[in-house]
Amino acid sequence: MTPEPQAIDAPLTRSAVFLVVTVADAATVRAVLGDLDGLVKTVSFRDLRESLVCIAAIGARVWADVMGTPPPAELHAFQTVVGETHTAPGTDGDLLFHIRADSADLCFEFERLLLASLGDAVTVVDETVGFRYFDARDLLGFVDGTANPVGRALPQVTIVGDEDAAHAGGAYVVTQKYLHDLDAWQAMSTEDQQAVIGRTKIDNVELPDAESGQKSHKTLNTIEDDAGEHDILRDNMPFGRPAAGEFGTYFIGYTRRLWVIERMLQRMFLGDPPGLHDRILDVSTPVTGTVFFAPSADALAALGD
Repeated sequence: MTPEPQAIDAPLTRSAVFLVVTVADAATVRAVLGDLDGLVKTVSFRDLRESLVCIAAIGARVWADVMGTPPPAELHAFQTVVGETHTAPGTDGDLLFHIRADSADLCFEFERLLLASLGDAVTVVDETVGFRYFDARDLLGFVDGTANPVGRALPQVTIVGDEDAAHAGGAYVVTQKYLHDLDAWQAMSTEDQQAVIGRTKIDNVELPDAESGQKSHKTLNTIEDDAGEHDILRDNMPFGRPAAGEFGTYFIGYTRRLWVIERMLQRMFLGDPPGLHDRILDVSTPVTGTVFFAPSADALAALGD
């Protein structure tokens, strides 16, 4: 029987928390992960109208200690990408908890109880609270996630199968926290912004790909080879604190093949052709970079046995 994946395909929500921690006590972490579904049910029962989801994912450094198995075939730490102008840094992170619900109070309560359960077994290295911005737009004003796979295509591009049977039902996860220079972005004309993104701003219509020279963000993130186009699932969220002048996008990508997202980052930061980096990086700076693997729901539940 194919292992049951975690709820990666859950609908996009209005609220989210992205919690990244390092691990000091693997035994405690195993116990908490083994009962993660129980904690979700405990919090969800307080508002049966809502749908609360938490995806848990583990990094390469602690995989063996936490899961007790050899790591997935492609799992490794985030590989820093150094371009001529911009860099995608790798940062610390052993566990990711991607908490989602339509109401912020459910996300808050789940995170509170989760951290209380983990106690001194972990140290928080990043906590980002995301929100839906109008009609699923980022803070740059463009619709985000348009190219996400849907229907039967979704598990085909996100869930590991027979190619790594020991980890079937799982998915690779890449996260990056980007900070935006909104003043610089808003100083650009709408036409220039659209050329950077590769879509129209108002109605989200895809613009033609450049045949040569500078490519748009949309084109650089389209990965094709002889097998066809390789999609990923994005569940990005805006975040920000206007009083602190902080505006950003939390990128989170789920994929069956880690190399697909790594190829996207190489094209963005190194350029394709080399030297022509993704111009969105001139106003959006990554400050974190982490790689995890979200094991199947069955594999997590087995930790509690």
